[in-house]
Amino acid sequence: MGARTKARRRALDILYGADVRGIPILDALSAEAERAASEPERQSSWLYAREIVDGVVDHHAEIDELIETYSQGWSISRMPIVDRAVVRIGIWEVLYNDEVPTAVAIDEAVESAKLLSTDDSPGFVNGLLGRIAQTKRD
Repeated sequence: MGARTKARRRALDILYGADVRGIPILDALSAEAERAASEPERQSSWLYAREIVDGVVDHHAEIDELIETYSQGWSISRMPIVDRAVVRIGIWEVLYNDEVPTAVAIDEAVESAKLLSTDDSPGFVNGLLGRIAQTKRD
């Protein structure tokens, strides 16, 4: 597993954990930063994970608005928690991180949904991110 894939999983853990525990994302990020400081072997994945989480926090309102607009009948509150986290990461990578090709961001999100969520989640994630990617201005 590549460093960026590991970083996405770490970011997913942070976003998911904050949502499940009902705590601010920045509090979950702070707790993870403390753990990361004691695990130098995981440093390479930590930097990108933090960038993802910071990006999701910085663009949270826009990201959630896009989810509500393009999820076709699914409100954010009805989505499985893991799907919300996966989609938020995917949207941030597609729209706000020019270093990651759109197809890679979508593929990574779909793979996470396959591994961690329901049987219907990969198709949902792929369709939602595909629709949002079409709105991207180059």
